[in-house]
Amino acid sequence: MAKTLLFALALATLLPAQHLAVSSKTVAWGHYWSGDTPVLTVKDGATVTVDTLLTNSPTGLARAGVPDDQIEPTLKEVYANVPREARGPGGHILTGPIFITGAEPGDTLAVHIVSIKGRINYAYNSFGPRTGFLPQYFPGEHQTKIIPLDWKTMIAHFAPGVDIPMHPFFGSIGVAPPEADGKHSSVPPDLMGGNMDNKDLVAGTTVYFPVFVPGALFYAGDGHAGQGDGEMDITALETSLEGTFKFQVIKNTQQKWPRAETPTEYISMGFNKDLVAATTQAAEEMINFLAATKGMTKEDAYMLCSVAGNVHVTELVDQNVGVHVLVPKAIFKKP
Repeated sequence: MAKTLLFALALATLLPAQHLAVSSKTVAWGHYWSGDTPVLTVKDGATVTVDTLLTNSPTGLARAGVPDDQIEPTLKEVYANVPREARGPGGHILTGPIFITGAEPGDTLAVHIVSIKGRINYAYNSFGPRTGFLPQYFPGEHQTKIIPLDWKTMIAHFAPGVDIPMHPFFGSIGVAPPEADGKHSSVPPDLMGGNMDNKDLVAGTTVYFPVFVPGALFYAGDGHAGQGDGEMDITALETSLEGTFKFQVIKNTQQKWPRAETPTEYISMGFNKDLVAATTQAAEEMINFLAATKGMTKEDAYMLCSVAGNVHVTELVDQNVGVHVLVPKAIFKKP
């Protein structure tokens, strides 16, 4: 698997990428949906560079102190031209969907994240009176902080004397859910991925999504320059990003939930309204993965997760909470 990942990423750098610009014609506002019309159709194996927008309004950014000439014209265009009835039920502005030829229900769509780049030199972090993990501590308050980003040094200047190393990733990345699910809000992560807010899904990672509808219908958005596990106040270093993705269809896997691998770790995921249930799902997914791919019994896989795995709370604030389990590749002689 590791050799396949590295080969795919190396190959992607040699092939010209198509470019999907963000505009009112290429966004899905607030949902993942099998009924969306694709904004781009590509072949299996294609590489696409996708522009995305942060999840905020021009008015909100101006109110927080961002000068008008630093508010993206594309953000203004999207807010001006996406009709109200096309928005929701969530609030994230997602670019897509992209139709991948050959992807059918029961397959897996492997999304190799080749690179992630910044599109603006600031991020914001905010919380409202009824949002975040601790709303009872800040009743009636709404706070927004504009945070300068230095993409050369990869440092976010949070406050005087407080600098944060940046690790950009897409808070929301996924495929269309089953047709019976209708418009799935962009807020809660689920079986199609979506708003996973998993800070480990950086460039060099491959995310494996189950395919539920023809073409998979891939979306990306909710760019983060960085984030802590849990995303405690409901936002991260929210910014606009450009991502380059290579798509690979793996046939007839019958995969049920998203999973991922970085150059150094395998990752399983769980999403549920209950933290224990989400942890149970992530643990079961890792045990089943190890048993299926490493020739282990489930009993040995369970013990291995206890002695070498790490359980992280992905996020606590998106209706469904997230948990992911990481197992290092280095412990296996043949990753």
